Amino acid sequence: MIKKITLGLIVLLVLIQFIPAERNESNDTEFDITKSYDVPDNVAMILKGACNDCHTNLTRYPWYSNIQPVKYMLADHVNEGKRKWNLSTFTKLPLAVQNHKFEEVVEMVEEKEMPLPSYTYLGLHPEAKLTDEERKILVDWAKDQMAMLAATYPADSLKMKPRPASSN
Repeated sequence: MIKKITLGLIVLLVLIQFIPAERNESNDTEFDITKSYDVPDNVAMILKGACNDCHTNLTRYPWYSNIQPVKYMLADHVNEGKRKWNLSTFTKLPLAVQNHKFEEVVEMVEEKEMPLPSYTYLGLHPEAKLTDEERKILVDWAKDQMAMLAATYPADSLKMKPRPASSN
């Protein structure tokens, strides 16, 4: 019985290798954050190493991303990251949302919630393991962008509108 179960699992693992998963390689930058915001070289390097794989339209995939079920897990992870903060489509968002995203960057980086610990486990992606100095650079940059928005646009255009209460 154990041999049959093992053989069934092996066959299943082999078969799922042929099922494709979406890859994030469009590199569409029409609405990239750099189109409207100053991104100094030091910030760009931090973003490239720690953020871009999950938060842009171009992911650098490691060798193990071709193996199922890792392929599905990575595709889901990247899609979730892009849904939360996509640097490649950032300027397409309303100003209030852009401002809010900068607030989220400050919070997530200061609280060490980003980059996700799972992204750097077992020595994976060592360039994404931010030092305290890199965290400060990224947080200061996000705060500077918020200050620029506040100095440029009316305050009410930078506030998120409250969501209507759902009626259940």
